[in-house]
Amino acid sequence: MTVPASRVRRRPRTPGRLLPLLLATALLLPVAFLVVQGYRLVDTDRELAERERLGVEYLRALGPVTEALVDAQTAAVAGRPVPRDALDRAVEEAAAVDARVGGELRSTERWAGLRAKLEGLPSRSLTDPETAFTAYGEVTDLLLALHGKIRETSGLIRDPGSDSYFLQDGVGEEMPEATVAAGRLVDLAVLAQRRPAADQARTVGELATLRFAALQPAGDLVNDLQTVVDTSESADIGADVLTPFDKYQRAVEALGALSQPRGRTQELDVAKLAAARTQAQTAARELQPVLLDEIDRLLRQRIDQLDRDALLILAAGGVAGLLLVALGASGWLTRRRGDRPTGRDTPAVEPADATGPAPWDPPTPPGRLPTGPVLQPAGRGTEPDRWRPFDAAR
Repeated sequence: MTVPASRVRRRPRTPGRLLPLLLATALLLPVAFLVVQGYRLVDTDRELAERERLGVEYLRALGPVTEALVDAQTAAVAGRPVPRDALDRAVEEAAAVDARVGGELRSTERWAGLRAKLEGLPSRSLTDPETAFTAYGEVTDLLLALHGKIRETSGLIRDPGSDSYFLQDGVGEEMPEATVAAGRLVDLAVLAQRRPAADQARTVGELATLRFAALQPAGDLVNDLQTVVDTSESADIGADVLTPFDKYQRAVEALGALSQPRGRTQELDVAKLAAARTQAQTAARELQPVLLDEIDRLLRQRIDQLDRDALLILAAGGVAGLLLVALGASGWLTRRRGDRPTGRDTPAVEPADATGPAPWDPPTPPGRLPTGPVLQPAGRGTEPDRWRPFDAAR
């Protein structure tokens, strides 16, 4: 008779249950690393775009300073009263911008030196126009260097966008250089009329150098804007830039034609040249804010796109993390349910007690010999016991 044994409870397989959690954790680590790295890259690009916007703000403040300084130089060389009001007002506005963003753009020290030079310029015209020309030339060189400093520290000079790069190159480098060089060209033409005949050859060479210095950046600016208008996918660029751009292009062409010496004396028509320079400067004054507004608009669009990219990265990382956590939890629960005993488990059979009744064997079918040991009837001995008396009588 079989006696069913009590069911033995299986031991919980702890390593098997921990395996899904370990795998989920191992996958979470690289996912978290990729999310953090992607977010950092996007955040770095966003900081660069924000710094470029600070550079645009600074260049916007330097535009009036450049124009007022060139006008002051022209008045000083011509012997007229220097318009200090416009220059002082422009300097104060630029100083306010530098106080706000100069620390981040690392321009405070250079601006302090330039401002000291600007404030040191005489309010009255100097008795010697040549000295005035040289003094103002040193200050304008410092101003152009500050333009380059702002473009470098703000990152505008390394802007990755095609449209914004050409625009910042034109408005941050070519335009101020062309404005300063055109003013110097007209002022040198005025000085050439007062120089002695012995200095005529030197004057012609200087005029040729300044003519090249004024027309080359102006031509580069025209090429930059033409490239943007032709290749840009934004319809706003063409509509907003074309009108002041055409006006500036015509003024530069007129300046180039009038600055070409004619006749044997190589003299220039100073009045017409000054009028052309005024037209070019007026067109530049109208064009500069348009270009800066366009750069700022492109940078704001880039910042908005980077913000969306950052949200997508965080959302994708969060979804991936939730899926991995759910995968690990489902694996853990599945393992725990598998550890419980079920009704299909085979019961253990304990051996019968030696003192109890012998287990019952089924009868042997007819015609088949028993396979187990043969039991002798009670009271009868074995075969050798029956033949033992007969063997003794013999």
